[in-house]
Amino acid sequence: MRKLLTCLTAWKQWSLGLAIAVCALQLLALPAYATGVYQMPQLAPGQNTWVVDDANQISRLNEGKISDQLRQLAQSGTELRLVTIHRLDYGETPQSFADQLFAQWFPTPEAQANQALLVLDDVTNGAALKVGEAAAQRLTPDIAESVAQETIQVPLRQGNKYNQAFLAATDRLVAVLSGAADPGPPVDDESFELESTFASAEETEENRSNSTAIVVGFLIAATLIPMATYWFYQSMGG
Repeated sequence: MRKLLTCLTAWKQWSLGLAIAVCALQLLALPAYATGVYQMPQLAPGQNTWVVDDANQISRLNEGKISDQLRQLAQSGTELRLVTIHRLDYGETPQSFADQLFAQWFPTPEAQANQALLVLDDVTNGAALKVGEAAAQRLTPDIAESVAQETIQVPLRQGNKYNQAFLAATDRLVAVLSGAADPGPPVDDESFELESTFASAEETEENRSNSTAIVVGFLIAATLIPMATYWFYQSMGG
């Protein structure tokens, strides 16, 4: 009877260890959470929310500066909002996300007319603009493309300077949407050497090896600890 109880105890410990190892493996395999349009706050024309920094890339000071500029712009009849997100859903692009969010916030042609929306995903650093019909008379497709691909991208290529990118984009968009002359994109200093923020193949392989070693360690522990416990009980019981 004592041996049976010892075996049951060892089996429970082995099962617990195996469960811990499986959970650890699942946690390592989980992808980072993506941001969907349904997770964004609900907004409407005239609402006093100008920046939705879901990716936490804009400082509080600069978010205040940008909000003040956009609030003043809204007094002229045109509204612009900036959104940052961290990781898109599978199959989404910054443009498709901007299109869906624009339709969610401004569901009718009348509500959309004087609206503009700038979206940036900080994983890919991809940016996109969506503009209503009336606002598009000033913010043409060429300027919108230039803002997304030049005004935003130049500071990001020079060290992921998100605050600088959004301040520059706000200045340019506010000028254009206010009816002033387009100040144009920033000068791109191609001689600037950017240290890659992405892991190299060697670093990726090293991280994968480390993760594998951790899981293997859990599995070995889940097997050996219960066995050692069983033999200990056996030796104590004679």
